[in-house]
Amino acid sequence: MSNTALKTRINEDVKTAMRNKDKVLLGTLRLITAAIKQREVDERIELDDTQVLTVLEKMVKQRKDSIEQYTKAGRDDLKAVEEAELAIIATYMPAQLSATEIETLVAEAVSATGASEMKDMGKVMAMLKPKLAGRADMGLVSSLIKKRLSN
Repeated sequence: MSNTALKTRINEDVKTAMRNKDKVLLGTLRLITAAIKQREVDERIELDDTQVLTVLEKMVKQRKDSIEQYTKAGRDDLKAVEEAELAIIATYMPAQLSATEIETLVAEAVSATGASEMKDMGKVMAMLKPKLAGRADMGLVSSLIKKRLSN
């Protein structure tokens, strides 16, 4: 079984968390490794760093959704757990791009693909997805593309 740099780092951190008896960190790392393993078993593949980032992005989105729900429900105890997990998962994500950087990349992709109307959105997203994986909220990227193509 070959390991990618990201998976290796996560596995090393699991060992460190076990040695340090850091229950919160260990619990979150085990959630991450379980999600990675689940996808590898389901798809019968070995995930590379980009695919691991996709798993982490999904986990981040789930945590943000849960935090929002728990905030509305006034469940600060559960919200705190989700926020702690989110903070740990975020440490494995690449640095986030600024809104200006994202807008620049969207503009470049629109030019490069020759996109001029909404039906071209898929081409633009396909070009941007690998560049922005884990570095930008794809919902924001999508809305920026829509705004640019609807002008």
